[in-house]
Amino acid sequence: MSKINSILIVGIAAFTLGFFSRSFFKEKSVKEVAIHQKGNAATTMKLGAFSISLSVKDLSASKQFYEQLGFVEFGGGMDKHYLIMKNENTLIGLFQGMFEGNMLTFNPGWDENAKNIDEFDDVRKIQQHLKSQGISINPEADEKTSGPASLMTKDPDGNVILIDQHR
Repeated sequence: MSKINSILIVGIAAFTLGFFSRSFFKEKSVKEVAIHQKGNAATTMKLGAFSISLSVKDLSASKQFYEQLGFVEFGGGMDKHYLIMKNENTLIGLFQGMFEGNMLTFNPGWDENAKNIDEFDDVRKIQQHLKSQGISINPEADEKTSGPASLMTKDPDGNVILIDQHR
């Protein structure tokens, strides 16, 4: 009898916890997220187009694979040892022999079609913000210059992030 009582008590406790915690874990509406982001400088930086940059062993095989997923060649070239592949708004960079590992890439000043956007945060401004937050950057963009520049950092799990401004 005590085994059945224990199961019932655990079941009731789980139901009660689930019922009352729904309000704590509910998904935020788009409006709530926008309101939250409005006052949060870290989420309002304009980083530009996003892509994942993959280090590949065989550029031709990778190109063929991503074409089977619906991606088309958008930039780069086989002769340059890299391709930018696109599927709707999604970009994947395939790089053979150019770097180790994979990285997240942001391109300030560009949209997902590599078209210039009017308003964007310069990579040096982004760098200053990241440094003010205690984020380590290596290599850094030269803050005495303007125009094209890049910086790299890593997230807490060691994932490399490249912020690469082309204009």
